[in-house]
Amino acid sequence: MLNYDPLACLPSSEELPDSDDTPVDNELQDLIPGLLKALLAIAWPERMDWFFGVDMGIYYDPDLPAIVPDGFLSLGVERFYDENLRPSYVLWEERRVPVLALEVVSQKYRGEYSTKKAEYAKLGILYYVIYNPNRRRKPRLEVYKLINGSYTALEDSNPIWLPEIGLGIGMERGTYLGIPRQWLYWYNQQGEKLLTPEENAKLAQQETQEAKQEAQQAKQEAQQAQQEAQQAKQEAQQAKQEAQQAQQEAQQAQQEAQQAQRRAQLLAEQLRSLGINPDSLI
Repeated sequence: MLNYDPLACLPSSEELPDSDDTPVDNELQDLIPGLLKALLAIAWPERMDWFFGVDMGIYYDPDLPAIVPDGFLSLGVERFYDENLRPSYVLWEERRVPVLALEVVSQKYRGEYSTKKAEYAKLGILYYVIYNPNRRRKPRLEVYKLINGSYTALEDSNPIWLPEIGLGIGMERGTYLGIPRQWLYWYNQQGEKLLTPEENAKLAQQETQEAKQEAQQAKQEAQQAQQEAQQAKQEAQQAKQEAQQAQQEAQQAQQEAQQAQRRAQLLAEQLRSLGINPDSLI
């Protein structure tokens, strides 16, 4: 008797539409999730158990259209299946609910604070992140955690630590794709933001430049040390020559003293031969 798998009868990701055909009305709705995805690729280069979707449909019911967050993160799934990648995210294939969903609010609300929030809670997504760059009086970044079936706002801090993911999420001014503005970033447990590809390239360039400067300085110091050693060698040779000269002068003075002593003795002998006591002349 064959085992019956009801999931095998459901449509696959290749058979389902890959989006809801609703165009984004703000470029940030693509760029911000794209940056978060790029940062994860840098932070987790060896990990193959995560997937970050950008403007991709999540299918949770074969009879209902997909829900399409601006971005979402799943853990414990294959990073990619083949070179064609995922056309959509189908729960009955993945068998894993995303751990985080992200919505970037534009000028026109799309139910980020109401219907989508309720849908993500019903779906069982642990974290729901809303970023509203147009807010002035209320927090621009809000992070909700699913507790007992409903979302509870986490403490208003920046960044906000997400222990199940092992990263924090927060906002900070920076430059991405040449655009200086406030962006969303991932942060490590020490509260340090993960660097963008541009920032990594700039840091590598700075480190290379610093290494060149340090090498040049080391070369100059080595040359200076060599010059000082050469000078010390010359001074030592000069001191040796002066010592030799002093020794020669001392020997010469000793010889002259000995000669003077012999002349004095000779003179004293001559005086005595003449009957003169030389000591009486003193």
